[in-house]
Amino acid sequence: MQAPAILPIDLTAIVAIVMGMLVVLIPIAGVTARFALKPLVESFSKLFQSQTVEETLALTERRVALLESQLESMHETLDRIAEGRDFDRQLASGRPDSPSEET
Repeated sequence: MQAPAILPIDLTAIVAIVMGMLVVLIPIAGVTARFALKPLVESFSKLFQSQTVEETLALTERRVALLESQLESMHETLDRIAEGRDFDRQLASGRPDSPSEET
């Protein structure tokens, strides 16, 4: 019995077939990946955007709290200034506002 003849490998034909298949398969894989990955990318985008919104909201809340405390401090200072002005006015007029106990 004679061994079957081994045919030489035609490397050029194999490369041509592979390249021809890739010309068709690469665009198909790209379109498939786009439709498969689009929901995943959108969900990540919304997640990062919501974290950014939460951080912005927290920063805004801190800034408003700081402004409120500064406004309260200014009101207290203004009240003290008004009390000091009233006291100076009483001293300048020479009569006390409270009723005297001379009765």
